[in-house]
Amino acid sequence: MKLDLDTVQGFFRASPFMVDLGVEPTAVEPGRVQTRLAITARHGQHTGVVHAGVIAAVADHTMGAAAQTLVPEGHWVLTAEFKVNLLRGAAGEQLECVARVVKPGRQITFTEAEVFAVAGGERRLVATASGTMAVTLA
Repeated sequence: MKLDLDTVQGFFRASPFMVDLGVEPTAVEPGRVQTRLAITARHGQHTGVVHAGVIAAVADHTMGAAAQTLVPEGHWVLTAEFKVNLLRGAAGEQLECVARVVKPGRQITFTEAEVFAVAGGERRLVATASGTMAVTLA
């Protein structure tokens, strides 16, 4: 399935949870998607850093979108499993996530992502993720 930035932005706009969080795709190429999220107070947890659930959701949906760029027409990608490694607290103006397909397949696709916090122009790695995506009929 050939996907351009407009199409992937449409996928994100069709996902109410991603809209609610404020996640937006910023770059797309086959097997790779980049997203960003402007950090607001509602994304935080009690210590003032971004909640782990927000980071996990951004990584998961971005990995799924990366996998979606490589599946045939008439198929969708659903997360079968994912893991997130939280490396440090995330704070700043925005999160950026870069996801890529490591191993595409007819039924299962393996993906990875890195999530960065951007503060004062400095970009720091705050989490890594890996995901197994199931390829299903639409």
